[in-house]
Amino acid sequence: MALTLYVDTARWRAHHKHVQEQFPGLVPVCKGNGYGFGHERLAEEATRLGADLLAVGTTYEAARIKDYFGGDLLVLTPYRRGEEPVPLPDRVVRSVSSIDGVYGLVGARVVIEVMSSMKRHGISEQDLPQLHQAIENVRLEGFAIHLPLDRTDGSDAVEEVIGWMDRLRAARLPLHTMFVSHLKADELARLQQQFPQTRFRARIGTRLWLGDHDATEYHGAVLDVTRVAKGDRFGYRQQKAASDGFLVVVAGGTSHGVGLEAPKALHGVMPRAKGVARAGLATVNRNLSPFVWGGKQRWFAEPPHMQVSILFVPSDAPEPKVGDELVAHLRHTTTQFDRIVDR
Repeated sequence: MALTLYVDTARWRAHHKHVQEQFPGLVPVCKGNGYGFGHERLAEEATRLGADLLAVGTTYEAARIKDYFGGDLLVLTPYRRGEEPVPLPDRVVRSVSSIDGVYGLVGARVVIEVMSSMKRHGISEQDLPQLHQAIENVRLEGFAIHLPLDRTDGSDAVEEVIGWMDRLRAARLPLHTMFVSHLKADELARLQQQFPQTRFRARIGTRLWLGDHDATEYHGAVLDVTRVAKGDRFGYRQQKAASDGFLVVVAGGTSHGVGLEAPKALHGVMPRAKGVARAGLATVNRNLSPFVWGGKQRWFAEPPHMQVSILFVPSDAPEPKVGDELVAHLRHTTTQFDRIVDR
C-alpha cells in the first residue's frame, strides 16, 4: 500500500513537446526533488526531448545527476569562494554573480548572472567595467537574468531584459547567449527579433514539468478503516470523536510531505479571509487534509504521522474499504512518492 504518483505519460510528454515548440533552445530545469518526479526521471525526459543542457540547483545535484544525463549541466546556485569542493566533470557550467566569483573560477565554464528586479543576486551595472579583465581567464557561456513571477508595478519584463542587453552591449561584453527565466513565449520572440545576433535560452522547470495539472495525480491507499462512535477516544493524543464515523488510515505522512506547506503570498480580501479562517480552525485542532473521499476533502483526525495519515470520515459518507485509493491534492515540489506509475 503506497502513496502513488500516477502519470498520464502520453499527455505529460505531449505537454513537454508543446512547451519546447514555444521556447526554441529550451533549457529544462531539474532541481530540488525533481519537481516531484525525481532527478533520474527528469534526466530521462530531458534526454528524450533532445536537450543539450540541463539546469540543476546545486553542485550536489549536479554530482548526482551527471550519471543520468549525458549533456552539459548548468548549476543555478552561484559560485562562492570557500564553498565545499564537489568533483564535477568539465561539462558542468557554473553560474557566477560577482566579480570575485569570476576570478575564483579560472579555466571554468561560466554563466554570469546579472541583477534583476528580483534583487536576489547578480552582477550590478557598476561591476561591468571590471568584467573585461575578469572574463579573460574563464570560458564564458553567456549571461543570465532571473526575472520575478509577478510585476505588481506594471513594468514590462521584456523592457527589463532590453535594459540589460543595452548595458552589456555598451560595455562591449560578448552577447552571444542570454539565459532567461519567467518569460512568456511571445516575450521571448520579441527579444529574439530585436537581438537576432544573440541566442536567447529560456530556463524552464515548473511550466515544463507541471504545466498540465491533469496529466498527474497523487493517490493514497487506504490501509485500515475503524468505525468510531461520538465520544470514542483515539490516536496518539486520545482525542474524542466529535461524531459517529470512520477513522481512515491512508498511506502518506510527513516523510512524504503530507501536512507540509510552503508560505503563500496572499493578494486580495477573499484569500486573506480564507487564511484567517484556516488559522482559526487549526487552533481547535481542525485541519483539512489533502485527501479526497466521496467528493470532499476530508479532515485530519489528528496531525499526520511519519508515513500515514489518519482521516475522519463522517458516517453519512460512503465507508472506505482497505485497498481503496484517495486522490490527494499535494504540491509536487514538497512531496516524495513511494512509487510512480505510468498509465
